[in-house]
Amino acid sequence: MSSKPIEGRMTADARDGVVVFHIGMRINNFRAVRSWWPVFVAMPRMLKELSKDRGSGMLGYRLLFGGTRLVYVVQYWESQEKLLAYSAAQDKEHRPAWAAFNRRIREGKGKVGFWHETFVVPAGAHEAVYVNMPEFGLGKATGVIPVGRRGERAADRLRAV
Repeated sequence: MSSKPIEGRMTADARDGVVVFHIGMRINNFRAVRSWWPVFVAMPRMLKELSKDRGSGMLGYRLLFGGTRLVYVVQYWESQEKLLAYSAAQDKEHRPAWAAFNRRIREGKGKVGFWHETFVVPAGAHEAVYVNMPEFGLGKATGVIPVGRRGERAADRLRAV
């Protein structure tokens, strides 16, 4: 992300539907490094793999921290089909990481927590505004355009397909 703000009111150049995927982990026991470290290092490998593959369907992501225990990623995807295809692909980073994580979480007896949420958002059912901001969130994933191109009000942008 460029750290230079784009002056004025911008909106995400996302005319189609989008899938928003949240995924994260919570460290319940810091001393149980064997339980949470592999999860912690697996996600950057997957994000790197997805970022290099334009055809993967991942439009962009943002890594976030919720205090000292919680790490999560917000991802933007072209479609649920592409998200599910990546999660099931035998030749990608996700499958072996998921299998290893499942083994560790059973052995770890609650030392690490995991969660994900998936939101399938159809075209015309999302809008965004960025005022004097660098590209961020959905706008970073799809690019930004001046607000007026999609409507001055949120109601207009939500109807614009």
